[in-house]
Order: sequence, then structure tokens, then C-alpha cells
Amino acid sequence: MTSVLEFNDVSVVREGNRILSSISWKVDAAERWVILGPNGAGKTTLLQLAAAQLHPTAGEVTVLDDELGRTDVFELRPRVGFASSAMAKRLPRTEQVLDVVLTAAFSVTGRWNEEYDEVDVRRARRVLSEWKLDHLAERRFGDLSDGEQKRVQIARAIMTDPELLLLDEPAASLDLGSREELIELLGGFASAPDAPAIVMVTHHVEEIPRGFTHALLLGGGEIQAEGTTPEVVTSENLSSVFGLPLVVSSDDGRFTARAA
Repeated sequence: MTSVLEFNDVSVVREGNRILSSISWKVDAAERWVILGPNGAGKTTLLQLAAAQLHPTAGEVTVLDDELGRTDVFELRPRVGFASSAMAKRLPRTEQVLDVVLTAAFSVTGRWNEEYDEVDVRRARRVLSEWKLDHLAERRFGDLSDGEQKRVQIARAIMTDPELLLLDEPAASLDLGSREELIELLGGFASAPDAPAIVMVTHHVEEIPRGFTHALLLGGGEIQAEGTTPEVVTSENLSSVFGLPLVVSSDDGRFTARAA
């Protein structure tokens, strides 16, 4: 499978409001995408479609070779890792960090009477270690800092070794140190040869990790630009989509933007 995600003339309408309009887009297995755009551009809705959490009003969405509306989404969803603020609200704050990650194996939130194999426990502990969380395995999720909680959410999303990883504003609300730590970890993960295809939504170019190969700009529910990250994340493109003269610069694979 080369293409892991494909949108063909997709539109989403809610209560008479058009959220997305005529979106045609494709993500290949070796690509790491960042989606940028102002508030209300349709970024989160796009990610919900990719996660099989939402069906389009018109057009076709194909996720991992399965077309939405013609497949069992309950079988499809475990193959897609999804970390978002909405998912974080469903995680019990009293749950141990290890169990928050481990329960992804059964696609549940909150450990009850499930029985986990030792291989699942080892996998969960290994993922926690990779995201520098192993020392927090027995801590309560609700006692962690924002940055630690964000990393736990990502660890949970990749616990099942997904074929597609979706991240909705993973660095939102983090302080500078926590943000940079997370972005460096994401960049290392994205650059690994065995990493899945990744699609990440963010509001800020400063949050684009190294190793993200492509970018999509959304504005007014429509694609304004798409292509390789250096081609898309430019002063001209961002000024147009955000409606403000901006100066974008890059250094060693990282981007910054400021008002002109």
C-alpha cells in the first residue's frame, strides 16, 4: 500500500454550514504532513475524517484502502493512531500512566476487566521509554504536567503500531521548554524509517518538527496550497491564508513567522 489516505472531492456540511469544500488530497505511506490554517479553516474536521470519526457529506474518503461508508469503522479505527484534546478528555485522570497507554490495545479508555498479555505490557513500557515517560509509568495521568500528558497521549496513539498517526495540535498550551522537548521527540520519530505516515494539525509554523516532508494550507474550508514543506510554508502563502503580511524564515529545518 502506497497511499494510506485519499480524499476525492470531499465536502462536509453541518447545520447548513459548509466546513470543507471539494477537498482532494492524498497521503503516501512515507510522507509526514503538517496542516496549517486559521481558526475555523476546517483542520480538525479534516483530521476527524482521516480518523474515521466522521463521514463526509459528499465525496469519497479512503483510509488504509478502506472507503468510509463501505467498511466497518470499528475494525478500521484501531489501525489509526489518533491523539487529540477530545481524546484526552476521555482518559480517566486517576488512571496510571501505564494503563492509559496499555488500554489502547483494546481501544478502550479506563482499565476494567480486560486481560493483557505480557507482550502488551512490554510494548507499553517500551513506548513510554521512547517518549521519556518510563519513570512516570505508575503515576496518575491527572497528576502529570501538560507536556507529560501530551506525550502520554502520543504514546497511547502509537501503542498499537498504527499504519497512520494523526495528531491534533500536540503542542498546544505547552510552555517553551515542554514544546521544544515534544517537537524534538516528534522530529526523531518522524525521521525513523519504520515510522508510520503522520498527519499533524497545528496553528504555528514554529511547531513543525524536522522530518515533516509535506504541508497543506487550509483556508475557508478549501485547500489553499499543498506540496513539500519548504515550497508551501512561505511568506507569500501564509500571508494569503492568514490575511496578514507575514515574514517566514527557516533555519536547520525549523520555521518561524512574524508580522511584516
